[in-house]
Amino acid sequence: MIRIRHRRRLRPVLSALALSGAGIGLVLASVTPAAQASEAASSALTSASRLAGASTAQDPSPAPSAAAEPEVSAAPDAAAEPSPTASDSADNADNTDNADNAEPSASPEAQSLSRRAARKVSCPSVADKVSGFSSAGDAEVRRNLALLDRQIAQADQRLARLGSRASDRQIRSFVLNPLKAQRSIVVNRIARVARRSGDDITALRGLTTCTIADGAGGGQSPSPSPTEQPTGDPTASPSPTGGGGTGSPSPSASPSASPTGGATTGPSPDDFVDIRRVRPNVNTPAVRQGGSRGTFVSRCGRNEEGHHNSDNVIVAPGVTNGAHHVHDYVGNLDTSGFSTNDSLQGADTTCSNGDKSTHYWPVLRLRKGQGDDADKPGGGLDGNVGTIVKPASVTLTMRGNPASKVVAMPVFLRIITGDAKSFTNGPTNANARWTCTGFENRQLRDKYPICPRGSQVVRLLQFQSCWDGRNTDSANHRTHVAFAGADGSCPAGFQAIPALEQRITYNVPPGPGFALDSFPEQLHKPVTDHGDFINVMPEALMNQAVTCINSGRRCG
Repeated sequence: MIRIRHRRRLRPVLSALALSGAGIGLVLASVTPAAQASEAASSALTSASRLAGASTAQDPSPAPSAAAEPEVSAAPDAAAEPSPTASDSADNADNTDNADNAEPSASPEAQSLSRRAARKVSCPSVADKVSGFSSAGDAEVRRNLALLDRQIAQADQRLARLGSRASDRQIRSFVLNPLKAQRSIVVNRIARVARRSGDDITALRGLTTCTIADGAGGGQSPSPSPTEQPTGDPTASPSPTGGGGTGSPSPSASPSASPTGGATTGPSPDDFVDIRRVRPNVNTPAVRQGGSRGTFVSRCGRNEEGHHNSDNVIVAPGVTNGAHHVHDYVGNLDTSGFSTNDSLQGADTTCSNGDKSTHYWPVLRLRKGQGDDADKPGGGLDGNVGTIVKPASVTLTMRGNPASKVVAMPVFLRIITGDAKSFTNGPTNANARWTCTGFENRQLRDKYPICPRGSQVVRLLQFQSCWDGRNTDSANHRTHVAFAGADGSCPAGFQAIPALEQRITYNVPPGPGFALDSFPEQLHKPVTDHGDFINVMPEALMNQAVTCINSGRRCG
């Protein structure tokens, strides 16, 4: 009996120590929706449960995955994710076996834990302040208000994950401070739109700080930092640790200050893995009889012209900074958010064969240093900091279909691959592939590769190769095309078109010093990689490519 009481008294202490020491894994969980919680966070919480003496069975809740994860040879097996209240469950198990030692359920401690378990994140309403603005109906303002709501919901999920025994410091470090950093970027965006419309943005000051309200409707505690003062300038972004000096620095935040005082978060050290620890995991379906095995390559340079902007003509036509991150472009020289089919067809191209198609993807940056766009939308003002890395090479290849011949792509066909918001949307449309030269039979979907010295980082953006035969685009920019099955066959009602792959390589120093541009709330995660393509290839050149592919030749 004495042993059991001592163990019960020590368990909260050990839980707190374990949670504090979990570090990287828990911080990653602090900026991750529950549906996408990382293995690192799972492992950290599992360690916490073990240190606390939890003995109950864990509830396996693996995150969904778009594809089988590559095996990492030297890594421990992913632990099943424990319940956030595993130590409480262990207490209940002890009490079941020792009924005489059961504590009253209505004790002050139990009531306190109950209130703490029901806590929610409470944030000042930006929507109320914006409602009187002339820009209140602006589409970008509405999108960003919705994003603020999603951020709060995700923070509530992270709070629930920490459990009822989490300390105020843990809540500040893993919930409130990351949320404040995210909110500051979004409020900055709303402020820029409001300023352009002539609205007085002083009402937006001090709206980034959130607090915790307990289940009994009590006080708002803790705040992100006990010494923190409200931000006087809506364009000022706090560091993820709140600036008060009381929260533990987040190893996953990697903040970098912008000229306006802003800060960005991500990627995490856990977002990188040594490619040599990854086992070969690439399987290519065999070409069957009646299939097509040829290839056609367009040589369009590596953006030596410095063609960059933060527009997205496919997803946000007619909008400046529609992507909120910077794109590299090769091919068509006209491409911007305001391009039209006519302007693209009449433009020059960087492709040596006269292909006027447009290809674009988010830039890669070295995170140290200050880029030329540090004070511009899409760059530092949207949390994308550092110097842009020019690709070492860009290879644009069209391949055949293992199960059938291919037909020509229609002119102005638009295709996007991957999901720029897959960190928060989930992996359904994610299609990132990262590897290193010399190791291309090993690919990573949600990690950046650390390549050996002399090896280049490689991004592979593979596009849908089945077309519905009618439409050049669709409302969600996806349903008019589809990926082929594992055997190469297209879904019913679709026909095979050349399978485009954008292969981009980079010379970067070994180690975790680089990251993709991304929407601020996506935290520069590698899983958010994506590519865009508009077919403006002259009809004769497209027919040449199809003939080459179907006859099994290598052209270009």
